[in-house]
Amino acid sequence: MPFSRQNAPHTFHGLLFVALFSLAAFQISAWPPVAALRLSPLIVGIVLGMFYANTLRGHLPATWVPGIQFSAKTLLRLAVVLYGFRITFQQIAQVGAPGLIVSTFMLATTFLIGAFVGVRLLRMDRDTTLLTASGSSVCGAAAVLATEATLDAKPYKSAVAVGTVVLFGTLSMFLYPLLFRAGVLQMDPAAYGLYVGATVHEVAQVVGAGSAVSPAATDSAVIVKMTRVMLLVPLLLMLGVAVRSRGRVKVPWFAVYFVGVAAFHSLHWLPDAWVREINVLDTFLLTMAMTALGMETGLDKFRQAGAKPLLLAGAMYVWLLGGGYLLVHWLAGRFTI
Repeated sequence: MPFSRQNAPHTFHGLLFVALFSLAAFQISAWPPVAALRLSPLIVGIVLGMFYANTLRGHLPATWVPGIQFSAKTLLRLAVVLYGFRITFQQIAQVGAPGLIVSTFMLATTFLIGAFVGVRLLRMDRDTTLLTASGSSVCGAAAVLATEATLDAKPYKSAVAVGTVVLFGTLSMFLYPLLFRAGVLQMDPAAYGLYVGATVHEVAQVVGAGSAVSPAATDSAVIVKMTRVMLLVPLLLMLGVAVRSRGRVKVPWFAVYFVGVAAFHSLHWLPDAWVREINVLDTFLLTMAMTALGMETGLDKFRQAGAKPLLLAGAMYVWLLGGGYLLVHWLAGRFTI
């Protein structure tokens, strides 16, 4: 049932339902055992949504569905636009040549490897392949959601892609610090931060892997990670051109607005307190979108997808670990990091 003025009250009920689940996701993510795992409200939200989809979906009014779909589509686009308040052009300039090189190279090569392995070798469908590739190459769940909006993909395919982000991103939070302390990486904290920011999936996971080493590593990692987030925009624009609908180029305008918001934020016209509140609101909207996505995903969809998305994400993870390591060491010999 699509959204219309006639079903606006039911849509509101659906929105309120998703919002309550999202509030619960915030509370659960702040619970110390969960917080220790660096699981963001977005990830908790999709788990709660899937719990609903596979247990309670048949017991609640079908008239609430438009509100769930509104959260998964319209609120998602608004949340991506507001994500621009997390980035400034000054931050991008701060990472310098090494940060820009490693971010751009790793994003492009990881995405291309993912697209090739998924479609050509594993014979996966296009949407699941591109969603999984964007999650690994850019910024985890947020990138999956933005790519879903560009492709008009089925929500369950996004849920499958997010599952791979959770698995390998969580593994990174423990593996990267372990390799650093064991001396395997042979990097100083600044280079380690560059490595983490360019290769770990979610922002929260980047913070987790960086803070396990030092504050300097965390700062470097987060700034490089934000550069990868900004590169999501040209990726979405290229996908919009490559993936045509009825012969017409599909331009993801929300990505263009995202850049506009980042440019506005770079002027520092808003007080920091306002920006912090906007970012909290944005995280809540993203959590609502993720929760709604989970509400559209039954476990049968995961069984239908099989092990191929996991194999694809694993192949990209090997490249992120190995390719990122070699590139950072190469840059360390030519630039001051």
